[in-house]
Amino acid sequence: MTPGARLQAAIEILDQILDGDAAEKALTGWARRSRFAGSKDRAAVRDHVFTSLRCLRSHAALGGASTGRGLILGALREAGIDPDTLFNGVGYGPTELSDDEGLIARDPSSPAERLDIPEWLWPQFAASLGEEAEAAAGSLRHRAPVHLRVNSRRSIIEQAIDDLAEEGVTCVAHPASEMALEVNEGARRIRNCDAYQSGLVELQDAASQAVVEILPLTNGMRVLDYCAGGGGKSLAMAARANLSLFAHDKAPQRMEDLPLRADRAGVDLTVLTTDTLDQTEPFDLVLCDAPCSGSGSWRRSPEGKWRLNAVQLAELQDVQSEILDKASQLVAPNGVLAYVTCSVLDGENTHQIQQFMERSSGWKLETEQAWPVQGGTDGFYAAVLTRTITDC
Repeated sequence: MTPGARLQAAIEILDQILDGDAAEKALTGWARRSRFAGSKDRAAVRDHVFTSLRCLRSHAALGGASTGRGLILGALREAGIDPDTLFNGVGYGPTELSDDEGLIARDPSSPAERLDIPEWLWPQFAASLGEEAEAAAGSLRHRAPVHLRVNSRRSIIEQAIDDLAEEGVTCVAHPASEMALEVNEGARRIRNCDAYQSGLVELQDAASQAVVEILPLTNGMRVLDYCAGGGGKSLAMAARANLSLFAHDKAPQRMEDLPLRADRAGVDLTVLTTDTLDQTEPFDLVLCDAPCSGSGSWRRSPEGKWRLNAVQLAELQDVQSEILDKASQLVAPNGVLAYVTCSVLDGENTHQIQQFMERSSGWKLETEQAWPVQGGTDGFYAAVLTRTITDC
């Protein structure tokens, strides 16, 4: 495909997404219809699409329209590329620009538009992050780094770096977590690497790994990952101590691959249904990686930034409160409750813990920590509480 043809493909995919299709569905559909596209073509088109989604508002302003064509125009203008060199109809590329398309382009008119945050959310975003708000929003406009967690049950970080290098994946240690690596080259090769297939490394953001490091895990503890999802934090906890480990999720289909991943990583765990939770409580530690806005990881899933609205955010906060209340009842006397989100919004983080403490007796806040998205990781928040009552 020519560079112009890649742009035209991205324009058509973006129009589908703007009409309501999920990004992955639109990209997969295009790839199936476009057997002529090679792996480099697919990667380039994907990059164009996700760059536009991360910068949807500013690129729409620069391009003069909230359409796929407008977004790609805006991306080129921001990059200092003359659109006429690619919008010329050559090689299946976009058609030539009309006079109107040049006239309606403008610079972003507000901080939220310039930094690609929904206008309704900007006051909350800015209040939560204070003087760091613009830097955080700016980081969310760019592609996220790829991080790996070295499985300490199977390898050490130096050996993992060497093993990955032999397969064309270049990594360096990441300071956020003692077993974290940042991939510099060869990220698209990871899933086919022996190191990944054999469970030596797992894909996991460095801040997500750091969250697990602050948990007071010791050998022999009964631990529940209450909102396990794919199980990344379950596996990370298992690598830190010999645990009696349980995983649960309200949507069990999210854990479908967890037994296979656990086996690959050399981890024993038990998957629980909601009905069997009562039969296995209490636990020494319950981790709640709660559903959230995902605002700390929007550069990985940028369409979530634009799909979210105020009603949905309020509903998420209600769910988070409910999870805290339910999970806290599963914690043994003197046990630990850990609450985690990949959000940077106070309403999902510090405010949730404050409200939980106000309505729940017998808890002590031990640790509260946030990882900023502009610090080279996703944005994360974690609070660790101890149950101080001695009798449940």
